Amino acid sequence: MEKKLAKKITWAIKNFSSLKSEKFYSDPFIVGGCKWRFYVYPKGNNVDYLFLYLEVADYESLSPGWRRHARYLLSVVNQNSVKRSKQNEEQKWFDARSPRWGRLSMFPLNEICAKDSGFLVNGELKIVAEIEVLEVIGKLDVSEETSTIMETIDFNGFELLPSQVKFVRNMFEKHPEIASEFRLKNPNLKSGYMSLLLSLIETLRQSPKELNKVDLDEAYVALRSMTDAGFKVDWLEKKLVEMLEKKNREEAGETRMKEINEELKSLNQKCLDLEAQLEKEKAEVFAAKAPLSFSDVF
Repeated sequence: MEKKLAKKITWAIKNFSSLKSEKFYSDPFIVGGCKWRFYVYPKGNNVDYLFLYLEVADYESLSPGWRRHARYLLSVVNQNSVKRSKQNEEQKWFDARSPRWGRLSMFPLNEICAKDSGFLVNGELKIVAEIEVLEVIGKLDVSEETSTIMETIDFNGFELLPSQVKFVRNMFEKHPEIASEFRLKNPNLKSGYMSLLLSLIETLRQSPKELNKVDLDEAYVALRSMTDAGFKVDWLEKKLVEMLEKKNREEAGETRMKEINEELKSLNQKCLDLEAQLEKEKAEVFAAKAPLSFSDVF
């Protein structure tokens, strides 16, 4: 019998609404020396709720009598408003009779898939799990796995993906006061707000032509959510104002270009009409200069 430490796992499901399979599995991952995986029913299972399960991977190949005692917190992340994320915490024994556990009542599909709900961003559904293996009975699975499931790293109290650490470190060095008044303690909410901040920065790094007014309005709402939570992001608000000004100049310029183009078309047509009139006048002048004909008299 052995006690293991908790680990945080992030599973990003791309093109969630387009999944055709009845079940969709994550890659296996190791927590507490045990091999696990998630799976979901993307279309529900005869009811309109998201079935999300934590399962002991390859449980059929384990030795008789195996058992795993684990505490886990599952979160379906709202990427626009962290407070709207769906969470479920359980503590269960996993064994041959019950190799998986899950709960569906907190995850209505119509809410998750609704337009602008915040759960699907660019078609991606993000699931975050904190798993603590309390007891293990039987042989451990200690081999490492190559997996799309990403472990997270703690940085200043925020759980980050390894690929995010360098950028966030540089951000804190340039803006050391950024989270000085951030008071939330819940680790999932903290990580959610950091993900929201990084998504907001990524949005504002795009070219103005790739963004529309709705994108910028949503960015403003996200920024207000960040400041309400205690983040000091004046520098980011300035960037948002700059982006709004650039977008306004872009749209105003495009409107003027359209007006000028229409005026130019009108002038071109007028030129063509004048040229035609000129040719007609030339013909009449040429005819007027010709000597009189007396063929009808003689």
